[in-house]
Amino acid sequence: MQMLQNGFVKSAVGALFLCFAGVAQAAEPIFGTATVTIETAAGPAHEFAVEFAATPDQRARGLMERTELAPDAGMIFDFAVEREVMMWMKNTPLPLDMLFVASDGEIKRVAENTEPYSETIVPSRSPVRYVLEINGGRASELGIAAGDHLKLSNINQR
Repeated sequence: MQMLQNGFVKSAVGALFLCFAGVAQAAEPIFGTATVTIETAAGPAHEFAVEFAATPDQRARGLMERTELAPDAGMIFDFAVEREVMMWMKNTPLPLDMLFVASDGEIKRVAENTEPYSETIVPSRSPVRYVLEINGGRASELGIAAGDHLKLSNINQR
């Protein structure tokens, strides 16, 4: 009987551990991936490997607490429908360029070098479906501006 009770206790403790491990893992958003190509008015196209944030939890987390971002990497936020959106840089140590993009891929606005850790609202100023965040200054460096077009492919949502 003692052995049976010990086995039950061990099983219960193990199940409880797995339950809490699952909760801890679920609390951290896991991002999908995608490829973004930006076609500039000047002609060159630029490709970025991005994380894909489509759920409210993923969009809320974004690039917070990231201290590094590869030159051709970023994060694209998908709001599912076109609407005016507002972003901020709370808990984000990297300066970022925010590209506000309509459903048809047209870049409507580029907010350059947003201030790290700032709670200042960065508005889209027009209805958009997507926001692409890349390293601060990268849009200017590559000649990316409002009116250019973004193409999204290889979407792997999580």
